[in-house]
Amino acid sequence: MNRLSRIGILESGASYHTFALEDPRIASFFARQIYLPTLCAADLEDLDALVIADRLHPGLLRRQTATLLAFANQGRTLVVLGEVEAHTWLPGVDWEARPTNFWWWLEGTDPGVRQRSPDHPLWQFVTLPDVTWHYHGFFRPPGGSTPLVALEEDGHEVGQLLYEDSISTGGRLVVTTLDPIYHHGSNFMPAATRFLENLLRWLQCELADNRHG
Repeated sequence: MNRLSRIGILESGASYHTFALEDPRIASFFARQIYLPTLCAADLEDLDALVIADRLHPGLLRRQTATLLAFANQGRTLVVLGEVEAHTWLPGVDWEARPTNFWWWLEGTDPGVRQRSPDHPLWQFVTLPDVTWHYHGFFRPPGGSTPLVALEEDGHEVGQLLYEDSISTGGRLVVTTLDPIYHHGSNFMPAATRFLENLLRWLQCELADNRHG
């Protein structure tokens, strides 16, 4: 067990997961790598947080809903990355898809990505450019959640690309539409790598502060 953190990652052995988890910049954040098809509650017993890698099979995640929510209900943190149909197994969240423009990060146009809750500790690590590359859709999170990255269309906020929910479970859910492991593992979109590293750095530092606080 890594002394610096007790963060696990749930992954499936996809090429982009393997690439990321063989990269020392990413792998060093994790105490344990857990293979989704064989997940059991014992795999999570001594973890403070679990990152659910992006683009995992939603059907397999739905089968593990009870295990994952039980983990959060023990006062722990689930970080749910994108493209896992989170709205079908997380409580109280709706989803609306949008066409994906893979080239905003090169075109320099405004995709409508907006910072929210600027005093949240996440923003000491993550910058708005880190989360401004593309999106596949947006969430409407449960009432009482903390918005972190919003999407505006025609000047009106329509939903969230990243939010924190400390209401729906006994712990905390950090949920995003973004899929940074896929893009890091595909060597596509440098901002995705920055977002992944900085998100994990925030999570690690926060867990360390909580343990010593």
